[in-house]
Amino acid sequence: MFGFGTKQAQRRQGPRGSFDLPLLLAALALAALGVVMVTSSSIAVADGSHQGAFYYLKRHLVFLFLGGCFAAAAMRTELKTLEKHSFLLLLLGIIMLLMVFLPVFGMRINGARRWVNLLVTSFQPVEAVKLILVAYLASYLVRHREGVEYELFGVVKPVGVAGLIVLLLLAQPDFGSAALVVATTVGMVWLAGARMRNLLLLATPLVPALIYAATAEDYRIKRLTSFLDPWKDPFNDGFQLTQALIAVGRGEWTGVGLGSSVQKLFYLPEAHTDFILAVLAEELGLAGIVLVIFLYVVLVGRGLYVGLKGVELGHRFSGYVAYGISLMMGFQAMVSIGVNLGVLPTKGLTLPLISSGGSSVLMTCAMVGVLLRATFEINRAEDARQTAVRLPANAVPDASAPLGGMA
Repeated sequence: MFGFGTKQAQRRQGPRGSFDLPLLLAALALAALGVVMVTSSSIAVADGSHQGAFYYLKRHLVFLFLGGCFAAAAMRTELKTLEKHSFLLLLLGIIMLLMVFLPVFGMRINGARRWVNLLVTSFQPVEAVKLILVAYLASYLVRHREGVEYELFGVVKPVGVAGLIVLLLLAQPDFGSAALVVATTVGMVWLAGARMRNLLLLATPLVPALIYAATAEDYRIKRLTSFLDPWKDPFNDGFQLTQALIAVGRGEWTGVGLGSSVQKLFYLPEAHTDFILAVLAEELGLAGIVLVIFLYVVLVGRGLYVGLKGVELGHRFSGYVAYGISLMMGFQAMVSIGVNLGVLPTKGLTLPLISSGGSSVLMTCAMVGVLLRATFEINRAEDARQTAVRLPANAVPDASAPLGGMA
């Protein structure tokens, strides 16, 4: 009647992808909360060291901006590029972990060799290795899916690669990151369909190594004993944990007010990095802790959900990448929160997207960017499937046609 044909309208472009909005909003909220808490927790430390009250805030904003650029680049990069070069990236990651032991490149800070000197700044290779390991494991799980699901030997290689990385980390030493690598590897391989019996059989030899690493040095034994009873020696071995618990206790339900923390005034060590959650608990109370946990639940939960959807749609690499990054950030957040609340022994792990730090902020933003790219490609695949169901076979858009052109 209006001059239009009766043929059903067709889209002129291929399937459309979309980034997962709840995941993106949760990441942005955590980053924004991190800026606020780094500002509040670092002023006294920076002013006391005569670097200017906002030194750590400015530094954090610079790395957050660079991390945002990394995330934006990752969101525009097809994951097949990451899959294609996953093995070369793994070799690069191992080389970076070895560089920390070379006198020319490596830096020793507080008795540990975890940093590489880049002249203008330092970089912690393990932060990049976390993302590299996820990409390699995802690629391996795609290529050897049946072997991983049914054979013991199919699980040997990914566990062996993780074991090599763990040994290099324990030599630095970095016990917290080593445990994180083990947990993420086991989680990814199990979610890919491996039998738990095979995983336990292969992981058993790593247990003595982790126990040895945890008890080889006196300061690690003291960490374990002080964790069990921090009030036994509150001014020495249990100082960090007791000060963190005092901060958490002072916060009560709604906190003492933003910026009003007392424990950050040279009482609580590493207030703007490892123990930033304790400052948040003191200033924002239980409500603040619940908010942080809720945001991580959204971030990790949406990542795992989209990963499952990707596996079901046949986009296994994207799904496994979503699994791995979600597990990595989830485990790290869980450990950091547990340490601040006195549930776990002290570990040198930052709170993702919230704590101040250079390498951690950069690579966490990059991981979020890759995770968002995975959600984009998985949603695009789902849109293509729904389009194929709705339209006749001869009306399905040709993915090879130029953008905006007819098939």
